[in-house]
Amino acid sequence: MKQAIILAGGRGTRLKDRLGDLPKPMIPVGGRPLLERLVELARSHGFTDLVLFVHYRADLIQAHFGDGAKWGVPIRYVVERQPLGTAGAVLAGLERLAERFLVLYGDTMVNVDLQRLWQRHQQAQADATLLLHPNNHPFDSDLVEMDPASRITAFHSRPHPKGRYFQNLVNAGLYVLEKRPLAACSSSLGTHDSPILDFGKDLFPAMVRGGASLFGYNSPEYVKDIGTPGRYDQVCAEFADGTIARSSLATPQRAVFLDRDGTLIVDRENLRSADGLELLPGVPEAIRQLNHLGWRAVVVTNQPVIAKGWASEAELQIIHNKLESLLGREHAFLDRIYFCPHHPDKGFPGERPELKIQCACRKPATGMIAQAVAELNIDLERSWLIGDTTTDMQTAKNAGLRSILVRTGAAGQDGKHPARPGQVCDTLGDAVKCLVAEGKAEPGKVKP
Repeated sequence: MKQAIILAGGRGTRLKDRLGDLPKPMIPVGGRPLLERLVELARSHGFTDLVLFVHYRADLIQAHFGDGAKWGVPIRYVVERQPLGTAGAVLAGLERLAERFLVLYGDTMVNVDLQRLWQRHQQAQADATLLLHPNNHPFDSDLVEMDPASRITAFHSRPHPKGRYFQNLVNAGLYVLEKRPLAACSSSLGTHDSPILDFGKDLFPAMVRGGASLFGYNSPEYVKDIGTPGRYDQVCAEFADGTIARSSLATPQRAVFLDRDGTLIVDRENLRSADGLELLPGVPEAIRQLNHLGWRAVVVTNQPVIAKGWASEAELQIIHNKLESLLGREHAFLDRIYFCPHHPDKGFPGERPELKIQCACRKPATGMIAQAVAELNIDLERSWLIGDTTTDMQTAKNAGLRSILVRTGAAGQDGKHPARPGQVCDTLGDAVKCLVAEGKAEPGKVKP
């Protein structure tokens, strides 16, 4: 049995003009209640036991869905007598739940490959798995920090300290949870000042403090709440234009692979500190355009400073955090940043011998591309690579990608490889405009 619970107790005060007396999860999207779409999503991914947590107008929801026979999946109900918050409601109804269960929010439009998420949770052997994603306003969002193994190490509430850079990863509100560690954690929250407990603000930080294993599942798939009229209107528009349907990783994705130094940022040879990072002109606008078009924006970069001993992985992470933060200030985001830490040549003082190897990820090898394909289900035949060197062009050829050379950075004058670009443009912005002009991109809206 695979169990999913849907937290459907909300009233939707800010949407009263749209809802009338309906509970928030019953608001229509594409002519049908949002809650119906969540029930069908869970059923389509093999969930065979649904539990709806209801409060406001519980009678209406129960009358509409009954025992679930109409939707081909058994449905049970937990009725909250008073609002307890997302985590408070689940903890109060824990005895009704399976040893492992999926959590969906009833006021959130979702199109996620739930089976893939469930499998990743099982592989991680985590106490909880949170779906995380980048967004286009990290500066005013609560952010989640992961280590290289995707274990969650910290939660950073807004406002963020000036001068510090965090990963652009936001809790999307979609989880796979184990019952046992939740039960253990609930006792430690018994003295909480408020009877209303929230997953993101209360329960998950308490679990991290208590040593629980929380895994972050970074996914660009569609998860957006409909809590305000503006957000609701955007969800309805994105449902109508197909953005939501295209977003699931069950559907092959288009991507633009991007070199870093000389393509996105000023090429300061062997950049070792975030202090030296500077975006090239027009880069945020170009990335934002890719976001609007629904392309996955994926950085693939060789970073031999690690193998040479000139920078640590932690220092490189800060550099990339700053990159994401600068883009976020301009409402742009990257779906992934992959880096190769290796370097084959020896003889550098302080070098790391274990990284001085011939590897499968250092461009023009295609290991980083292959990792992106596996994690994001990228369709290489419909994707591109944009860079400033012949190494980038050779990488594209080796991976079966179409390529664009930009005249920033090395401008193709490195002379290391014979591969020729499919096209040449002055800047990243020009390259993206070229893709749009040629009709290579699918129309769409900004991801959540």
